[in-house]
Amino acid sequence: MADLDGVKESKNFYTDIPQKTEGFFLKGSNSLDWGMKNRLARIFNPDSGHTVMLAIDHGYFQGPTTGLERIDVNILPLVPYADTLMLTRGILRSIVPPSVTKPIVLRVSGGSSILKELSNEEIAVDIEDSLRLNVCAMAVQVFIGGEYEKQSIMNMTRLIDMGIRYGIPTLAVTAVGKDMARDARYFRLATRLCAELGAQYIKSYYIEEGFETITSCCPVPIVIAGGKKIPELDALTMAYNAIQQGAGGVDMGRNIFQAESPAAMIQAVRTVVHENEKPDKAFDLYNTLKNQ
Repeated sequence: MADLDGVKESKNFYTDIPQKTEGFFLKGSNSLDWGMKNRLARIFNPDSGHTVMLAIDHGYFQGPTTGLERIDVNILPLVPYADTLMLTRGILRSIVPPSVTKPIVLRVSGGSSILKELSNEEIAVDIEDSLRLNVCAMAVQVFIGGEYEKQSIMNMTRLIDMGIRYGIPTLAVTAVGKDMARDARYFRLATRLCAELGAQYIKSYYIEEGFETITSCCPVPIVIAGGKKIPELDALTMAYNAIQQGAGGVDMGRNIFQAESPAAMIQAVRTVVHENEKPDKAFDLYNTLKNQ
């Protein structure tokens, strides 16, 4: 028992200072539980409100794509520059050192390869494994307009229910098949549907016409997919325009790890996302870092 002798009477109750209840910084997240907010605050930088996610989960349906042949050689050197890693449990357990403290977004849906109908997915990872791996969010693919649309939506809602139970956010990834329209009307539908059903944040694509209408009518944060490899300046411009038009960050893969200098590219992307650096200045930084 603590020694009670010499205990001083408390005097500083600060009765003249009302206790403040601060609102959470992230769009649409103020009513979430503490644990879920804490996980989101690790994914999204509280100072900028944005995130640079490094997506390296491509192998779950297309195998060792260019740049991901050796995660240990090509990707681990990039980890210090990412805010978040998005990957599969197989790669996390087999390659990523447990000493890495970056938040993990775990790919938990799967079921078909590029040889089959990709929309035929199910939840492929148990919530208990997400807890064991101490992840900050779980990512599930949603195929609005796809052959297995309903199945993918139900996958998402079941995952959201489990995530709420244990305080883990769900990232809904709006997949676009080759026959689906990539326009503002489609993405307003896809992102709003995911948000209405409870996803805490959403990954979608940037489009040049009407992207601000997508972010405006979606009540939770949207991070943009990097998509296929494009020239570095174009990728930086896409990221800049997305942030200026309301995106909460980027989830880039190929436009980082397939760049001529991936380490330089992810650092340039960071300046755009967190510092509102203009694309040409960020490209100058990319070239400077690439040539060092």
